[in-house]
Amino acid sequence: MWLNESENELRRDLQSVASDLRWSAVELLRIADQLRQAGNDVDAQAALRLCDLFQGDEQRLAGYAEEVKAKAISRKEHNPPEHDKPRQTGA
Repeated sequence: MWLNESENELRRDLQSVASDLRWSAVELLRIADQLRQAGNDVDAQAALRLCDLFQGDEQRLAGYAEEVKAKAISRKEHNPPEHDKPRQTGA
């Protein structure tokens, strides 16, 4: 099935945010390891809990992107929020 432009944009956005979360989780794992090596186990555990949250969110967003691809989630037309619209300047 072909996706319309708005659906492709939605899928790309979901995949992009999922990827950002994945790399953030990788970075948090690195930070947690450094904290643990420095003897700061409490903060290391907190970073690992955040990492777990990020990984769960990444998987959920990746699943949503697959649902868009399968047409289980669709977007007919993209209406950006006010803060995403280009500003018009007075002449």
